[in-house]
Amino acid sequence: MIPVLDWSRFAIDPQGFAQDLGAACRETGFFLLKNHTIPAPLIADTFAAADALFALPPDAKHQIAIDATNRGWAALGTEALDDTTGRPDRKEAFNIGLDLPENDPRLGEPFRAPNRWPDLPGFRATCLAYYDAAHAQGVDLHRPLALTLGLPEHHFAPAFTAPLATLRLLHYPPATGTHGEIGAGAHTDYGSLTLLLTDGEPGLQVRPRGGDWTDVPRIPGTLTVNIGDCLMRWTNDTLISTPHRVLPPKRQRRSIAFFLDPNPDATIAALPGTGPAKYPPTTGAAYLRARLDATYGSTP
Repeated sequence: MIPVLDWSRFAIDPQGFAQDLGAACRETGFFLLKNHTIPAPLIADTFAAADALFALPPDAKHQIAIDATNRGWAALGTEALDDTTGRPDRKEAFNIGLDLPENDPRLGEPFRAPNRWPDLPGFRATCLAYYDAAHAQGVDLHRPLALTLGLPEHHFAPAFTAPLATLRLLHYPPATGTHGEIGAGAHTDYGSLTLLLTDGEPGLQVRPRGGDWTDVPRIPGTLTVNIGDCLMRWTNDTLISTPHRVLPPKRQRRSIAFFLDPNPDATIAALPGTGPAKYPPTTGAAYLRARLDATYGSTP
């Protein structure tokens, strides 16, 4: 149901890899990627950095609370990805966006702002190294995606040069057993692609079209990758974004998610060859704002 793809195959059989990737993205919208390019030592360092962050006292984390630019710490119970349940998600998170110099003229544009850093040695450098590695892998994955859509291999590259991508560190405390609690409510992701790593604790489930909730298998060394709503819209519903959720874990659960959204001024309109447009054109920034407003409300 959730295929395992080997990224190293793309270098020797690009069309074959693209065909298998296209099938996964049209049928389930999820796949596992082995032999990806994010180094294992960097993954371990990033999990350690996340542990140090979430272990900080509440007062220290409140000083870097999430703001209207989608950067900073989101406290336990402040998000509700499934607004039909009336229950908040039982998780805390920390968001990091594209890191720009203090004198960068783009600061002040939609979702362009300084990151909010905790006072932890090495935290910033580690997280930015992971951000860069995940960004590179995510952009590379758009090459076979372009091929499976009948487009030139590098068609998507100009839309991801300075993306509205978010690195999100996540911590799910152990379940309390309260009726109806949820780690992360049922939802689809906002952006183009999501690249996810977990610590191995189960809980992630996906609900394929017309199917039931199914556990996503944990295969060491793989990334879990899924299509987001922005790419589904961009491809005129050719590729699908699939609902998923996180159940409350028996033990604490940690994950590292990289949400690859396009550049703020990238035009999101039906791609050539995908048929009559089902949606009006929008931009990367406008689409992300609409989705975040639905999660947090329209006020910062």
